[in-house]
Amino acid sequence: MASVTQTRNLLRTCPLCEAVCGLEVTLDADDHVTSVRGDKEDPFSKGFICPKGASFGSLDEDPDRVTEPMIRDRATDTWRTASWNEAFDLIAARFPAIVAEHGKQAAAAYLGNPNAHTVAGALYVPVLLRALSTKNLFSASTADQMPKQVASGLMFGDPLTVPVPDLDRTDYLLMLGANPLESNGSLCTAPDFPGRLKALQRRGGRFVVVDPRVTRTAKLADEHLFIRPGSDAYLLFGIVHTLFAEQLTDVRVEVEGLDELRTAAAAFSPDSVAVRTGVPAETVIRLARELAAAPTAAVYARIGTCTAEFGTITQWLVDAINVLTGNLDTPGGAMFATAAAAGINRSRPFRLGRWTSRVRELPEAMGELPVATLADEILTPGEGQIRALVTVAGNPVLSAPSGARLDAAFAQLDFMVSVDRYRNETTRHADVILPPPRPVQSPHYDFALLQFAVHNYARYSRPLVPLGERPTESAVLARLAAAVSGMPHESADGVDPLTGVDELIIAGTLQKAGMAERRGELIGADTTEQRLDLMLRLGPYGEWNGGTLNLQVLLDNPHGVDLGPLRPRLPGALRTASKKVELAPRPLLDDVARMRARLGDLAPDVVLIGRRQLRSNNSWMHNIGQLVSGSNRCTLQINPADVARLGLGEHAVVKSAAGTLTVPLEPTEAIMPGVVSLPHGWGHAESTQTVAKANAGVNANVLTDDSVVDVPSGNAIFNGVPVTLAPA
Repeated sequence: MASVTQTRNLLRTCPLCEAVCGLEVTLDADDHVTSVRGDKEDPFSKGFICPKGASFGSLDEDPDRVTEPMIRDRATDTWRTASWNEAFDLIAARFPAIVAEHGKQAAAAYLGNPNAHTVAGALYVPVLLRALSTKNLFSASTADQMPKQVASGLMFGDPLTVPVPDLDRTDYLLMLGANPLESNGSLCTAPDFPGRLKALQRRGGRFVVVDPRVTRTAKLADEHLFIRPGSDAYLLFGIVHTLFAEQLTDVRVEVEGLDELRTAAAAFSPDSVAVRTGVPAETVIRLARELAAAPTAAVYARIGTCTAEFGTITQWLVDAINVLTGNLDTPGGAMFATAAAAGINRSRPFRLGRWTSRVRELPEAMGELPVATLADEILTPGEGQIRALVTVAGNPVLSAPSGARLDAAFAQLDFMVSVDRYRNETTRHADVILPPPRPVQSPHYDFALLQFAVHNYARYSRPLVPLGERPTESAVLARLAAAVSGMPHESADGVDPLTGVDELIIAGTLQKAGMAERRGELIGADTTEQRLDLMLRLGPYGEWNGGTLNLQVLLDNPHGVDLGPLRPRLPGALRTASKKVELAPRPLLDDVARMRARLGDLAPDVVLIGRRQLRSNNSWMHNIGQLVSGSNRCTLQINPADVARLGLGEHAVVKSAAGTLTVPLEPTEAIMPGVVSLPHGWGHAESTQTVAKANAGVNANVLTDDSVVDVPSGNAIFNGVPVTLAPA
C-alpha cells in the first residue's frame, strides 16, 4: 500500500521585504517547504504575494547557505566547520584582546538591511552594540534611507516618526524616485502596493510619478514626468515657491519657521528650477495647484531621491509640502502609524552630529557614521583605526560605495566576525561566520516596519519548524555580545547569556514603568516572547494601558490583527523642543546655500542611476534560480538615441571618477536620454553561491564614489553619478 505523505499548512509573515505580507506555508513530514501562497485571511495583505514571497521555500533551504559555524585559516585562506563552542571561544580570545590593546574605537559593526526583518535584529543587535561600546557603527541605512530619517528627526524631533502616505484614503499622490510595483514599498509598509494604487484610481483619485525612467509604477500612473537625476529637491522647491507665491498654503498644524521656509524658497522659481530639472515651469506650477486643490493629497519620495546629492533637503521638502497644503496628519494625507509594540520613547529632541568620524569628520546620525567612510576608518593608520569588525546580515562590498576599496579594506582587518547565512563577497574576509537558523525556524514580528505601515496592524509568527540542537539567532547575538566584551559566553549558574540579557531588560522596563510586581503576568514560550508580550502590553493598545492587545491576542489571531486606519497623532508624537513641526531646521537651511549655488549648473552628458527589480532585494536574493531570470538581469539600460550618438554596440565601457566597468547594454525608450541605469547588488564573482556566481553581473558600486555624500546625513550618492561611455 502506497504511503501517504503528510503535509501541514502553517502561517507566518514574509521576511523578504518591507511589505510584511502574510504567507500560508505548506510543509511536508520532513519539514521541507513544498508550497507558499498568500494568506487570504490576513487583514492587511489579503492574500497578496510577490515572486520573492513565492520563492520563500527555495530561500529557506538554499543548499549554499552556511548551516554550521565556520572558521577561516588565514595562512591558507581555507575554511572548515566548527562547533559553536569552538567558534565563540576563538571570538572571545581574539576580539577583546584587540580592544584591550588598541582601545574601544578599534572595534566596529556593520548592519545589513535584513536586520529590519527579524526579531533578533530588533531586540538583540542593540545588545551587541552596547557590548561593543564603540562609536564606529555603520549600516545600510546610510546607503539607503538616512536622509528621510534625518529630515524627520529635525522636523518632528524623532527620526523614527516618519509620515507615510495614507494610500487607502488619499485623492492625489505625487511620487518621486519610488517604484513600489517592483520594490513593494520603502519606509511605507503597504502590502499589495499595486492594488492600493489601482484602488486610488478607481475611487476617482490621481497619482503622478516623477522619475528618470518609465518604471512599472510609472506605467500604471495617471501621469509620468521625466526629471534629471539628482534634481528632485529643485522641483520640490519650485512647488513650495508656487504655493507661497499664489497664496495656496493651508497650514493646519502648529509650526515653527514658516517665514524662513518662504525666504529659502524665494530663489527657486518654477522658471529657474525648470532649467535644472528638465520639468517645464508650467508643469511645476500645475503640480503645486493640483496638490493644493485636491480634497486630500500626499507627496511620497524614496530611494531614488535619498541616494542623491541633496537627499535630505528633498525629504524635508516632501513633508514641508504636506504641511503647506494642509495634508500632514490628516486622513488621506501623510500620517504617522501607531505601532503596537512599544519601542524607545525618545525624551529629548533628535540631534545631528553628536560626534564625527575620525578621518573625514563626517557627522553621526542616529548613532551611526556614514558607510561611505568605513574604508577610510580601516585603511587610515592612527589612534582609533578600526582593526576588528562584526557584520550582521550585510554585504557592503556590493552595497556600499567604492566597493573595491572596501573589499581591500576588509582584507586588512586583524579580526572579523560575520553573522550571516552566506559566504559572500564580504563574509569571505571573516575569521568566523556564525549562521542564523532557517527562516522557518525563527519567530517573526515586524518591530521596525510596522512603524511605517499605511494601516495599523500587528501579527506574530512562531517558528514553523523546531530548531533541534542549534541556537536561535537571538541566542547567537546574545552570546556574541558576551564574547566580544570579554564576558563569559556560555551558561553560568544555569543561566545562558540570552536569558540573562532578557531578564535584565524585562526587570528594568517593569521597574521604570512602576510594575515590578507584575513580572509573573508575562506570557511566552521563552524570554524573547515575554519581551514581546511586555512591549505589546506597554504599547498604545496594551492591556496595561487601557486596551486589550498582548501576545495572547496575537497567538489567538495567527492571520494578524487589524488595528484600524491611521489616525491623527500630532502634537503628541512630536519630540521637538518647540513641540511644533519645525519647517526650517538650521542644518537644512545651511545646506540650501550649496543648493542655490548649483542652480545654474549644466547637466553632465551622461549620468548613472540605480534601479530596483521585482525579483531581487539588494544583494542577497540572487542565489534562487527562479528569481534570477527574465527581466531580473544585470544590464545597463540606455536610451537608443544615446546608443547611436555614442556609437555603442552590445556592450559598453562605463567609466566614472571611481572606477570602470564593462556592461551589456539594454536599449529602451523607457529611460530618458542622457541617463543610464544599472541595478544594485550584483557582482558575485567572489561568492560561493552557485546560482549567484553563474549569474554574477557587475558591481555598480565600482562606479560610485565614497568621497561624495549628501552633506547633512552623510548618505552615499548612487543616483546622478557622472559617467562616460565608450564602445567595448
